[in-house]
Amino acid sequence: MPKKAAEAARRKTFLAALRESLLETKNKLLDEFESVLRNEREGNVDEGRDSYDLASEERDREISSILSLRERGKLKDVEDALARIADNSYGVCESCGLEIAQERLAAMPFTRLCRDCQQDQEREAKSQRSFDDEHNAYRKSGSTDADDDSA
Repeated sequence: MPKKAAEAARRKTFLAALRESLLETKNKLLDEFESVLRNEREGNVDEGRDSYDLASEERDREISSILSLRERGKLKDVEDALARIADNSYGVCESCGLEIAQERLAAMPFTRLCRDCQQDQEREAKSQRSFDDEHNAYRKSGSTDADDDSA
């Protein structure tokens, strides 16, 4: 029993450190969002700019928007992980219910699946993509559903 208690204490310490790391990541992302918004507000003055400057600025805004979409996704992942830590479901595979290895959580703190379930999911997705690719290639070759029915 003391071994189990020691393992539980190590896991609790690990989760506390991971929580702090996730909070730091969240604060960093929020600071980046504020910085981007501040720069956009300051850059909205069009005086004295030619069309090349305006086009360049528009391109920068588009890139910023793409990055912010990715960053918003990351922020959501961080917030979801923090919520799972708070409700004690963090580190439990959502597919099989087993504990996710600490090494995996340290490397991928947003993960919801253990390694085996993640691999199964990726194999299934790859298989589905292969099926879809074959189906689309078949359709492109000129076959229609009507051709299939007449056979």
